[in-house]
Amino acid sequence: MCGVSTYCINPNYLRMKKTLNILLVLLLGITGLLHAQQATEYTATVKPTGDFELINDNFIVAALDSLSTLKYFESSESTKYRLNDNKYNFLPNFIPTYPDSVYYYRMQRLDVESPMELTYNPYVRMFIDMYANRKRGTTSRVLGLSQMYFPIFEQQLDKYNIPLELKYLAIVESALNAKARSRVGAGGLWQFMYYTGKVYGLEVSSYVDDRNDPLKATVAACKHFNDLYNIYHDWLLVLAAYNSGAGNVNKAIRRSGGKMTFWEIMPYLPRETRDYVPAFIAVNYVMAYSNEHNIYPVMPKILFHETDTVAVHQPLTLGILADKLKLTNTDLEFLNPTFRTGFIPATPANPFYIRLPQKSIADFINNETSLYAYYQLKGYDPNQFKATDNADYDVITKRITHKVRKGETLATIARKYDCSSSEIKKWNKLKKSSVYKGQALKIYVQTRQPAVEAKTPKTSPGSQELASGPDTLNTETVVVKTANPTTSTIVKPKYHIVKKGESLGKVAAKYHVTTKNLLAWNKLKSNNLMVGQKLRVNAPSKTVVDENLANNTASGNEKHSGQPQKFSTDAKYYVVKKGDYLSKVATENGVTTEQLVSWNSLETNNLLTGQKLRVNAPDTGNTTKASTSELAKKAEVDTTKADLKMVYYTVKSGDTLWSISQKYNGVTIDQLKEWNKLSGKAGLKVGQKLKVILPQG
Repeated sequence: MCGVSTYCINPNYLRMKKTLNILLVLLLGITGLLHAQQATEYTATVKPTGDFELINDNFIVAALDSLSTLKYFESSESTKYRLNDNKYNFLPNFIPTYPDSVYYYRMQRLDVESPMELTYNPYVRMFIDMYANRKRGTTSRVLGLSQMYFPIFEQQLDKYNIPLELKYLAIVESALNAKARSRVGAGGLWQFMYYTGKVYGLEVSSYVDDRNDPLKATVAACKHFNDLYNIYHDWLLVLAAYNSGAGNVNKAIRRSGGKMTFWEIMPYLPRETRDYVPAFIAVNYVMAYSNEHNIYPVMPKILFHETDTVAVHQPLTLGILADKLKLTNTDLEFLNPTFRTGFIPATPANPFYIRLPQKSIADFINNETSLYAYYQLKGYDPNQFKATDNADYDVITKRITHKVRKGETLATIARKYDCSSSEIKKWNKLKKSSVYKGQALKIYVQTRQPAVEAKTPKTSPGSQELASGPDTLNTETVVVKTANPTTSTIVKPKYHIVKKGESLGKVAAKYHVTTKNLLAWNKLKSNNLMVGQKLRVNAPSKTVVDENLANNTASGNEKHSGQPQKFSTDAKYYVVKKGDYLSKVATENGVTTEQLVSWNSLETNNLLTGQKLRVNAPDTGNTTKASTSELAKKAEVDTTKADLKMVYYTVKSGDTLWSISQKYNGVTIDQLKEWNKLSGKAGLKVGQKLKVILPQG
């Protein structure tokens, strides 16, 4: 009998509640049986066989493990067990466990408050166990980092009208490690591949990687989410397409008979994607109920609201900033993951924004000029960072051989190398999409490498007279008198009409030019394009000077021994061998990749074994021109000027080809390379002399 001051519990009620819990667990078990075939793939059983088969690490677990080396957290003892967070009075290291009915109820609460379908099932339970139990220490670090990055994510997701729950996707992708890099080359918080990032405006150079920039990468991810949602109108399918590509999702929809939900097409998706969406749902749960699982944040040393940004207008290094502002390199590298080598390649025309602790902002502003001067005084050379001039590069194509492993498909191989299944079929002349273990596939991958770099001239012409007068640019001036050193080259313009979804980088890659070329040729002030806009995609006509004639005239030797050498009209060809690629053929024949593309009307950099390439310039009809080697020395000049001025610029610390070209009005990087025969793999050297040809006047 129950007393007045005690709680009375009906035994029948307890038995009924227990029975309902058992029925709910059985119901969830039946749901799991519907996907039994896929569930077996998540177990770690190893069948005894005679062959050794390498099992790739799960990319989600690998992302979490990357935080173990990120040394930017406070002592876990001071942050992990906060009394105000531990509202359930759990003991340290206690791991709570709950029945499926509790998980189901909590997930229902989250689902009601979200526009996304947050479902509880055995797949989701598996990842809840990983984040809340097996990887709970790393989850504590993720909770701390979320207070650094989630304000950025939430602001942009709200701006683009995207569910705020998608902020948790960055945890699945990178575990909130801004410098995370996957085994296939995806980088940053949102794990963008190189070319996908280019489509959404993320630039990558030897010094700067926009994929690592939290704000720029988040904006790009939001645009990508909206593009995918306009296709599928289902956020879980958007997640699947974000991970494996729209092509794989479309094929899964077709193979499922036209089903349009993730759980219905799940058996037909790549294995990694089948993990991806359940992991995302599990992260939603663990982040919302971290306290219920006795998990508390390990805080980073600084939070988002304690930082601010400033503009840098001249070259600097994070090392100098850390030294002079009394910060640590670890702090600055964590706050500025965009800079790959610690060098900030800023110029007045192209400033960079860096993030600093608020207490250091005033120190930077008050000492900005002194910091730039100190950089020059100390003689810091960008070459010390083992990178090359980021203003110019070639995109080359290399052929590799991929040996098919057990369980691989054309889709998974295509994702690994950032290409499409149809391209692999074309390269290997496959009629079907099936592949077998051990099959050798030809794959063409594109990589970036510096086009040409500086080479110190052996000698300077001794027959040229030095001009008198001071030179504020630290140059030696040579006056060259020429009678008629100019010739004209007529180039027929080529245009491209901008289509929906195209960016300046995408158009530049299509026509084998740089974005700076397109900006100059079309007098564009920004990288923004409009659908239907007409862009010139080849260099305009220019007037060039034969420098060999100029040198002969300057030295006073106006006599010509015999008749002028005629330009060779004989075509020279090269037959592509196995393993050849465009830049290799160009180097072996003393020409540039751009010349090979032009002379052979190539649409891509891909070469085929046995292909015949012309490796010398076609006849222009002018029989009074110099030899091919002499024609390499050309420079744009004003045809109204008969007198030319040749100057020698002495390279100083921190100089690049781009910064040197800005010192002379009208001079381009390509001209500097041609005048000085810059090639090889060495960068510019301090004290090196570069030849510059300018109109006299």
